[in-house]
Amino acid sequence: MTARILVVDDIPANVKLLEARLSAEYFDVMTAMNGHDALAICERAECDMVLLDVMMPDMDGFEVCRRLKSNPKTHHIPVVMVTALDQASDRVRGLEAGADDFLTKPVGEVALVSRVRSLARLKMLTDELRMRAVTSREIGIQNPEREAIAEQGRNARILIVDDRASSAERCATPLATEHTVEVETNPNEALFRIAEGNYELIIMSLGLQQHDGLRLCSQIRSLERTRQIPILAIADGDNNARLVRGLEIGINDYLMRPIDKNELLARARTQIRKKRYTDRLRDNVQTSIEAAVTDGLTGLYNRRYMETHLGTLVEQAAQRGKPLTTLVLDIDYFKSVNDTHGHDAGDDVLREFALRIRKSIRNIDLACRLGGEEFVIVMPDTDMTVAATVAERLRRRIAGEPFPIQQGTKLLNVTLSIGIAALTNPDDTAATILKRADLALYRAKRDGRNRVVADAA
Repeated sequence: MTARILVVDDIPANVKLLEARLSAEYFDVMTAMNGHDALAICERAECDMVLLDVMMPDMDGFEVCRRLKSNPKTHHIPVVMVTALDQASDRVRGLEAGADDFLTKPVGEVALVSRVRSLARLKMLTDELRMRAVTSREIGIQNPEREAIAEQGRNARILIVDDRASSAERCATPLATEHTVEVETNPNEALFRIAEGNYELIIMSLGLQQHDGLRLCSQIRSLERTRQIPILAIADGDNNARLVRGLEIGINDYLMRPIDKNELLARARTQIRKKRYTDRLRDNVQTSIEAAVTDGLTGLYNRRYMETHLGTLVEQAAQRGKPLTTLVLDIDYFKSVNDTHGHDAGDDVLREFALRIRKSIRNIDLACRLGGEEFVIVMPDTDMTVAATVAERLRRRIAGEPFPIQQGTKLLNVTLSIGIAALTNPDDTAATILKRADLALYRAKRDGRNRVVADAA
């Protein structure tokens, strides 16, 4: 895995040292000698990560980090602050400015490479979600970048996994001032609890007495239900090798004992903010996918999805020798509904119509709105006889109960006509089946509407 790293330091020797170390690990390295140049490079989206020196003239690293994290175009770029300051208060200040991690000079090669690799891996996942979420913004769904900048990373549900009660309490007490905190002292039960709970952060002791903490972290990452939950590891000072291994497994961050409560709070907030941001990205991607394939008014699949999916269903049915039947539905005299009662009433009818369709078909059936008052139902593994029975039941359901319109203040009688066609020969395609069903629908309307007509082919 590679990435483009921006090294920001006003001392050339420091820049050269970091550049040499990162280049040896096949990272692409860019450099900047001051904060203004660094901000400009990030604004142009030319880097994947920033290694940022704290002590610089004109604009120090804390201010550069604050500006990066407050800009919707750059807030997602991981920032690792590199400094000779080694007090917990300095790390807290950096984390509160938005830094993703801290490295203390002189920077150890193992710590440098492992942190960069870990953050680069997470950045790649975030970038993929961000790229997919572009469509969300284009169709008017709220931009998650703005919410991410305002996010405080508080009021989360956190699980601490530690089989030493005193150690767990030292973490739980400060965290409880901002979050809902639970403790699991039995590591054998932890994975089940994590899978069943709705946690936004797991704090994992790597010094478990009766269990391998790294193995538990690996198990968390291997399960679909838990792999997106951030893990903050707590380690002893002599656990560097295990920490490196943990970062490779997927630990998001770590703290060394003795724990500074303010740094613990700051690192927890950072991980929670990141999780909420990626969750919003995933939600937006899902929303954009749904918007692309569903009809906004009725919630049924749209014509684009139907045309693609029907072709696949027809091919599968033909290959397996299974029946498949298609129904084309049209609401009778729908134009008069709009003309007499208004388009809002027409929308009420369409929504209720879609609801009754859903209640009349199986989960494996495909219900779509073609447009206007025309709908399609595709019924896999269903022959013409069964489909005709379902169609007649649906026709009676529509005609038998008036439709509420204008917020339920009026009731309107509605009927529909249905044409049916089935997969009958090896040369049938989605288009030919739809055409025959549409011709059957035309006959139903010609013969007086409010009826089901099956294709005679």
